[in-house]
Amino acid sequence: MSDARDLSAFFAPKSVAVIGAGERATSSGGAVMQLLQRAAYGGRVVPVNPKGGSIFGYESVTSIEAIEPAVDLAVIVIRPDAILDAARACADRGIRNLLILPGGFAEAGPAGVARNDALAKLAAERRLTIAGPNCAGLVHLDPAWRFAATFLRDLPPGIEAGARNGLAFISQSGALAEEFIDKANQRALPLASVVSVGNALQLGVEDYLGWLGERPEIGAALLYVESIEDHERFARIARRVASRKPVIALFGGRTAVGAKAAAAHTGAVANDDNAIDAYCRACGMVRVKSLRRLLLAAKAFGRFPHGLGHRALILSNSGGPGVLCADRAALEGLELGALPAAMADVLRLQLPPEASVANPIDLLADAREDRFALAFEAAMNHAAQAFDLVMMIHVVPFMVDADPVVRRLAGLAAKAPMPVLHSMMGTLPGKREWFATLEGAGVPMFNDVEEMAEAAGLLARYPALQQATRIDPQKPVALRDRHSD
Repeated sequence: MSDARDLSAFFAPKSVAVIGAGERATSSGGAVMQLLQRAAYGGRVVPVNPKGGSIFGYESVTSIEAIEPAVDLAVIVIRPDAILDAARACADRGIRNLLILPGGFAEAGPAGVARNDALAKLAAERRLTIAGPNCAGLVHLDPAWRFAATFLRDLPPGIEAGARNGLAFISQSGALAEEFIDKANQRALPLASVVSVGNALQLGVEDYLGWLGERPEIGAALLYVESIEDHERFARIARRVASRKPVIALFGGRTAVGAKAAAAHTGAVANDDNAIDAYCRACGMVRVKSLRRLLLAAKAFGRFPHGLGHRALILSNSGGPGVLCADRAALEGLELGALPAAMADVLRLQLPPEASVANPIDLLADAREDRFALAFEAAMNHAAQAFDLVMMIHVVPFMVDADPVVRRLAGLAAKAPMPVLHSMMGTLPGKREWFATLEGAGVPMFNDVEEMAEAAGLLARYPALQQATRIDPQKPVALRDRHSD
């Protein structure tokens, strides 16, 4: 039996009905209509509202029965006690895919559990596929067919046509989905897809991961997970995706206090760090332990979706930041090997005698574009076989104009045969422009050297995990489930 579910109707429907649509943008139905328009969805939209009339420029119908012809997807945003009848009416109308945003189901006491059971029974009897309930919706900004059905406040940046480095974020927390979108917009992350899983009546994290993992525009998937229903199925899907592209997972509830909170939130059962580590390894997933590191992974894999090797060269113009970067790199499992002899000879011949010709390289604080370019070109010409990546550090002292340095490095990096990451530290009056210039040259930018080294470490973890998913037939280690003692 295949683990795959076809979720095209949820991510790329050709027609959609919004049941409970409204004109007021602060209502759930109005928010969904507004985001649908902001996403530039190009399909047929049918608002459903008993009052009828025009809603956000679309002519509405007064009932589900009046939807003609049937749509690919119905987005339901009405009060919980009316949802079962709406789902039944959708089934009668031939609408088989439902995205239910409101809560009031399994999370809402005995009455909610009864409502949840009735909805599950109806879905089985009428062969419905239901996303949610109790979720914030989903977004899929594939340039070929953009779609959003959500009441999250904003949309992510998306990706350009033809891109293959889009990020997908699948979350068991709607609030974290909102936060991820906000940070993606601040940091220009290529976030294309966002899924708020909600109660997962039928569709869990693994279902969305399986479908998005097949999409050529998605280069990496990021997960926030508190509970998993079927550990073996999740692992099979995760391993299949991880064999082709990175899957990075943040598990909530890894401490006693956090586990208690997760149990209240999603019904999760506590698992200790070692169990989660083993499970992630067995699934081929890169594990992170904080939202900060998940966002760093997004930055890193959004630029290098295939990961990088572990041999790193640090090129700095300041000793202290170079030392901190070296420390963090070592803790992340990176290897800081010696400089190739030919590279060292070039640098000793042309750098000031006070400069440090080692790894890290210290060009000294007064280094300008000529010295940076010398070291950069020496690395590209003599060290491309010895190292897998370069981490550059640029501290901007008062006596040096950073603009020429940034422009020169951007020009060199755009044609470099080796991956480059860059950090700028200190008072940076032109930070926005400098970061944009280097990002435009394909160089991921970081605010400090430790974050840069952490990102490089996460990138270096993926190739070995990917290889293991391809050659290691081991049965995944299961976490404790809800039925464990």
